[in-house]
Amino acid sequence: MIELIPAIDIIDGQCVRLTKGDYQQKTVYSDSPSQVAAEFQQLGFSRLHVVDLDGAKSKHIVNDDGLRRITAETRLTVDFGGGIKTDDDIEKAFEAGAAMVTVGSVAVTEPQRFMGWLSKYGADRLILGADVRGGKISINGWKEDSTEDLLPFLRQYVEAGVKRVLCTEISKDGTLQGPAIDLYRRVMQAYPTLHLIASGGVSSIADIRALEAAGIPAVVFGKAIYEGRINLKDLVNEYVIS
Repeated sequence: MIELIPAIDIIDGQCVRLTKGDYQQKTVYSDSPSQVAAEFQQLGFSRLHVVDLDGAKSKHIVNDDGLRRITAETRLTVDFGGGIKTDDDIEKAFEAGAAMVTVGSVAVTEPQRFMGWLSKYGADRLILGADVRGGKISINGWKEDSTEDLLPFLRQYVEAGVKRVLCTEISKDGTLQGPAIDLYRRVMQAYPTLHLIASGGVSSIADIRALEAAGIPAVVFGKAIYEGRINLKDLVNEYVIS
């Protein structure tokens, strides 16, 4: 059964969503990310994806206090990303209660640092972020496109022991136009043992069913919840969330 992971994106301490990663297309949904997280827990979710959008833009963690409140006030298993660029950043995330961290830009710009973190913290605590635009990996809060193609980029890290990859199709993110299922299917065909977490474009429970039918192990979704496109009680009734 596909793993369901609701998402909370934070700017200025608020729960927000962007469209296609554009900071000028921001919608604020709550002033209390920890309260939103508690509501997910009450519904039966056990996982949460938290993104520090201020951190992604600033290239260092900004909203660690928000993460700390979420992990202190809930029992959710939280993975945290955004602005993790240095040893101090990754330590700060774990100290604030993150069970896992999602790292993307460093894997492109400083592969040896990423490999060092993989060795130090292990594949169970490190998620490789692979954000894609036009077939290329995007970095630094989606502000820059690298020259790295997705599948060759993933190969070096899968061979090094990475187990989890969070892949976001940026052109889909926040659009509610459906996920990039063909892209995720190609990734799974290339790396069938990978725990791939699909992200971007989910608009309905039907989209989640389609991802599951395509053999995608996990999905992150956010805007569809906040815009009322997904009824979480219906989702809980359909999927056994443990």
